[in-house]
Amino acid sequence: MLTGHAIRLELSCILFGGSIHPNSSLFQLHRLQTLNLAYNDFYPSSIPNGIRRLTNLRHLNLSDSSFYGKIPTEISNLSNLVSLELSGYGLQLDKRTFEAVLQNLTNLEVLSLSPVNISSPIPMNVSSSLRYVNLVDTNLRGVLTESFFLLPNLETLKLSDNNFFKGVFPTLHPNNTLLELSIANTGISGELPDSIGTLSSLNILNLYGCQFSGSIPDSVGNLTQIRELDFSDNNFTGPIPSTISKLKQLTSLDLSDNSFIGSFPSTIVTLIRLQHLYLSSNSLSGPLPSNASMLQKLTFLDLSNNSLNGTIPSWVFSLPLLYSLWLGHNRFSGLANELKTNPTLEELHLSHNQLSGSFPQSLANLTNLSNLDISSNNITGDEGINITFRSLKVLQLSSCELKDFPHFLRNVKTLWVLDISNNKIQGQIPNWFSGMRWDSLQFLNLSYNLLTDRLPQNYYHNLEYLDLKFNFLHGPLPSSICNMSILSLMDLSHNYFSDSVPSCLGSIANLTVLDIRRNNFTGTLPSFREGSTSLTTIVVNGNRFEGHVPVSLLKCHSLEVLDVGNNVINDTFPAWLGTLTELQVVILKSNKFHGPISTCQTKFCFPKLRIFDLSCNVFSGSLPAKVFGNFKAMIKLDGEDTGEIKYMKPSEKSFYIMYEDSVRLVIKGQEIELERINTIMTAIDLSSNHFEGVIPKTLKNLNTLWLLNLSHNNLKGDIPMELGQLNMLEALDLSWNRLTGKIPQELTRMNFLAFLNLSQNHLIGPIPHGQQFNTFGNDSYGGNLDLCGLPLLKKCGTSDSSHVPQPMESEEDEDESYFLSGFTWESVVIGYSFGLVVGTVMWSLMFKYRKPKWFVEFFDAIVPPENRRPKKRAQRQQT
Repeated sequence: MLTGHAIRLELSCILFGGSIHPNSSLFQLHRLQTLNLAYNDFYPSSIPNGIRRLTNLRHLNLSDSSFYGKIPTEISNLSNLVSLELSGYGLQLDKRTFEAVLQNLTNLEVLSLSPVNISSPIPMNVSSSLRYVNLVDTNLRGVLTESFFLLPNLETLKLSDNNFFKGVFPTLHPNNTLLELSIANTGISGELPDSIGTLSSLNILNLYGCQFSGSIPDSVGNLTQIRELDFSDNNFTGPIPSTISKLKQLTSLDLSDNSFIGSFPSTIVTLIRLQHLYLSSNSLSGPLPSNASMLQKLTFLDLSNNSLNGTIPSWVFSLPLLYSLWLGHNRFSGLANELKTNPTLEELHLSHNQLSGSFPQSLANLTNLSNLDISSNNITGDEGINITFRSLKVLQLSSCELKDFPHFLRNVKTLWVLDISNNKIQGQIPNWFSGMRWDSLQFLNLSYNLLTDRLPQNYYHNLEYLDLKFNFLHGPLPSSICNMSILSLMDLSHNYFSDSVPSCLGSIANLTVLDIRRNNFTGTLPSFREGSTSLTTIVVNGNRFEGHVPVSLLKCHSLEVLDVGNNVINDTFPAWLGTLTELQVVILKSNKFHGPISTCQTKFCFPKLRIFDLSCNVFSGSLPAKVFGNFKAMIKLDGEDTGEIKYMKPSEKSFYIMYEDSVRLVIKGQEIELERINTIMTAIDLSSNHFEGVIPKTLKNLNTLWLLNLSHNNLKGDIPMELGQLNMLEALDLSWNRLTGKIPQELTRMNFLAFLNLSQNHLIGPIPHGQQFNTFGNDSYGGNLDLCGLPLLKKCGTSDSSHVPQPMESEEDEDESYFLSGFTWESVVIGYSFGLVVGTVMWSLMFKYRKPKWFVEFFDAIVPPENRRPKKRAQRQQT
């Protein structure tokens, strides 16, 4: 410090913290050529402007030191810099400084700015001395030009993870210096030019996750020095070029998630250095080659999600270094009879094929398997088979034809995951199974079988996931189930469990999902204690619970879904639920709730609520206009984009466990189960109560509402013309009330309206025409004797007589005409679906017609086919 003659200062990875003062003695080291402060923690200080004094700097490395804010412009004046490394989140580099760095630092060879926020295009002219450029995840803009490819000394160019960086791949000039090129996860599109083959020295080429289309040019075979080639997740078509066989240095080839056709490229088997081969999610067909003995170094092989067929050849299982093998979602029809012992194979995925017969004895030779997935095949059992898997941790046998618990499980002591769901296993859970000492078992799925009798007392204490739904289990729930203290998901739904539930269910600390719907549980709901704050979903629909909704639910701060429908709960409206700020779905239907709907006393009530079902209760009083005003999630603000379909965030614990909420609605007379609740689905059902008074005009503010059902109440007055502002509404049911006046012409503005029921009111005058109203039939207006005009037979102007409103029908008469209610929401049941994360979760529709047979026959006889269904909506049908 006395002379300032130090030329090199290496202070990386020594846990420096705090800030660097602008007048620090560091900046008095005027002869300093190398300064390395990488991997320290200077948060939240910025890079000091005093750096400009170190004019002799040749190497500056401040990477991953938690500097924050704008990179000082003065850095672009350090004209002697040879390497500049400023990688780290929290830093920003303005356009002017970025251009100056690339153009003015004429000695610069190494530039690493990932993931600094640049948000600028790459300038046209850059320093010709550049050798290494890393601009990964820097929010680059603009288009890809050939400027970098013209640099005479460039060896590495990394531009990946810049979604707004677009353009087409430029035509290239021959280059024998570039060793690595990565533009993965960018908006680069178009066809890959034939000139790609001129990069003769390339070792690594990564085009993953772009938007390339067309075929791969044969010139790719000229990249004879390449070791890693990744063209995955694009739109490439055609056959895989045979010239790939020239790439003798190749160790990793990834062509997955494209649209390649043809047979398995037999030329690949000549790539003797290949270690990783990914061809999954294409349209490859035909059998595998009978011999691939040259692939002796292969460790990972993924051919899943194609249309490959035939038997699986024995060489697949005998590759000496193979660690992981994925052949699922093909059409393979058998296994090799004799498999050689393979000491390296640990992962074997054969799901969704056409394998049949008993559990393959030949698999016993794969002694080190840790992960075996043979689900969705026609495997019938393992009678007479002796298999010992010493290291098996994950076993998936769902959707097979098993009739008993696999006997070889007696020899397995190391399981973490066991899934034998959706089989034909019947009878009691055997004693040997419930008595197994699987101390490491975390996931157990026995759902969709024919299991009977009671649940055994002994269960596995380390379980995180227990799924027993859709069986015939009965009797009380043993209190020992609460010994599973780290349980995260418990699904006992669709069984015959009875008696009260153990009170300890409300205090399992890690429980996020509790689903015990469709059983015969009685008594009151359990109290939820301070340890229950992890709960996101509580579903108890379809039992015989009574009493009140426990106020202890206020301790469940993360609660998103609450479904207590179809019980005998006798309570007033639990307005205090509105203080649960994450609550999105509330189902109270078909209970004995009574009294008016009151609002909570806090400023923001139900801020995220999107599905609200109070139907089939004894609620009374006027419709709660003030409560509707709190439903902020049903209001689209100006400039807010709600068009993108997203889904309620799944509760994901591991690769094998995913839980997603689903909603079941009766819409247009059909029961539809959506296995994921998208975040733009909004619904209000207050039907079959004793509400009276007028329909609040404030409903117009809920401009993202999809479904509104106010039927079977005592509502009076006119239909507010303001409802026409609900331009996202798909289903509106106001039937079986005492509404008067004309049908507002403004309702024809609802362009997405696919179902309308205004029947059994006292409406008068002509039926509006236009837009969706032209698609509705007679049953949308039945029982309104003073309505006229199409689609009714009564013409307007033929009678001036008015009809005196009649009293509401008795329950017997109402049931007799029940078919007229159409959109009655017989169930809005919140459930969930879970599964193995092998691909994408799709929508599932389940239809159930409710109209009596005599009416269907009568309806078919008098209504022309073209008037029986509303027209499909052009824009929203795809969702």
